[in-house]
Amino acid sequence: MYELVEKKSRFISYAAKAETEPDAKAFIADIAAKHPKAGHVTYAYVLQNTAKTNDDGEPRGTAGLPIYNVITRRKLQNVVVVVVRYFGGTLLGKGGLIRAYGKAAGLAVDGELEQIEG
Repeated sequence: MYELVEKKSRFISYAAKAETEPDAKAFIADIAAKHPKAGHVTYAYVLQNTAKTNDDGEPRGTAGLPIYNVITRRKLQNVVVVVVRYFGGTLLGKGGLIRAYGKAAGLAVDGELEQIEG
């Protein structure tokens, strides 16, 4: 678990290895269950033949896509990254959301790199 605070919004990120889509979905469900009061539970995963993103109510392309970009820029596969957001009362705008979700995803991927590569 990695945490980033941007203008009072908390972004909590997680990354894990996922061999199958059911593995990725189970990880996402587990994280969502841990954060029932979160405003958004966004994610991206890249598997052998599947890639998915989800903005979970954030403006289109501002959450799932930046998370996906972190995974693909590092040339990772079989990885799922989830970023949970607790809204802090200040709107970040599309650019701010993209930067915050990308940064939070990067923290999780970098922190769990040995586990997700191995």
